[in-house]
Amino acid sequence: MPRPKVILNLYPVFPADGFADRVARRPLGTNSEVYQRLVHEWTDIIKAAERMGLWGCSAIEHHFHSEGYEVAPTPGVLNAYWAGQTSRINIGALGYVIGTWDPIRLAEETAILDHLLKGRYWVGLARGYQARWANVLGQHSGAVGTVSDKSAADQKNRQVFEERVAMLLKCWTEDSVVLDSPTYQAPFPRDGVEGYPAWRTAQAAGAVGETDGNGRISRICVVPKPYQKPHPPVMMPTTRSIESIEFCARHGFIPVHFTPVPGVIEATRVYDEIAARQGVSLKFGARQNLCRFPHVAPTSADFDRRLREYDVDIYTNFYGPFFPQMPQGDADSVLEGMKQSELFIGGSLQEAKDAWRRIYDVMPCEYVTLIWHWAQVPKEVLLEELDLFMREIVPELEAAA
Repeated sequence: MPRPKVILNLYPVFPADGFADRVARRPLGTNSEVYQRLVHEWTDIIKAAERMGLWGCSAIEHHFHSEGYEVAPTPGVLNAYWAGQTSRINIGALGYVIGTWDPIRLAEETAILDHLLKGRYWVGLARGYQARWANVLGQHSGAVGTVSDKSAADQKNRQVFEERVAMLLKCWTEDSVVLDSPTYQAPFPRDGVEGYPAWRTAQAAGAVGETDGNGRISRICVVPKPYQKPHPPVMMPTTRSIESIEFCARHGFIPVHFTPVPGVIEATRVYDEIAARQGVSLKFGARQNLCRFPHVAPTSADFDRRLREYDVDIYTNFYGPFFPQMPQGDADSVLEGMKQSELFIGGSLQEAKDAWRRIYDVMPCEYVTLIWHWAQVPKEVLLEELDLFMREIVPELEAAA
């Protein structure tokens, strides 16, 4: 396996001095002065990541975070802006919550981004677990936000997700499409758009079959088509669902693993078996993306301090309620649980090297996605840690792979 492809994925968190300060400044997420500073600082960080040689950078999609966590509603707008500010780094999102999107509008937006970036673009697609916003923006699809728990809501979420992904792929790759499901139809009405005045023009110069010859638009041609063929690479965040791994493998998507290493190993074996049945032989770790929250600190004590100052708040007050399997309790208990979770990796430089080397000795993923809770993590700290990771740790991973 060659050098791992490192992706910087920032969760934009408005900084606060602990949860009490967040409460005192409520609703912090509406503070335009803070966001004005952060959105331009974000671009500075992306440019620095490109200079450091990272393979990629990404935005996320979450809405309505009035508390100031994960203020990131428009990944495509950010991607488009970064496209004009960079020349080498690959850009994408982890990811669009597709059940809350019109699939045609998403196909159009991502195709244009692919052209702007001339092949440096990739698309992330997520199912969505936050009901506060997914239920609102996904109301027309019924794609309610839910964790992966096999419930009826979870099954509905997966059904809509897989349906919309199939539609997106058709819009990207087929000259014209008919989309027909219980939650979405195109053309609409399904039996055709009557009375289109320029139907003769569409019949003569448009996509074959777009009109039926009687003035009815009976198929939809989604333009433009992507720059990359058949479409940009697709990544999909996963937690503990083997069904999601199987879905990725069938489509050649890249799973992004938010799971401990034993689960990643199991998932990769499943992925490789399905790929092999489709005639694709993969080296172990190919097409796999390991996601972690790192800190490379001067000492072990500094690692603990950074976890406490930069991560315990969001871990306790946001992630914890969604995922009860995560450590609960006071700050000390949560901090210790974070260190034991295998998701937060670090320590001193040597401890971080050893921890990452242990992972890559058994699970050499093609991609590594690093998440910082910036700007709760100050910009200068983030860039110092990222620089250490690229200069000191990546060579260790390359050697292990």
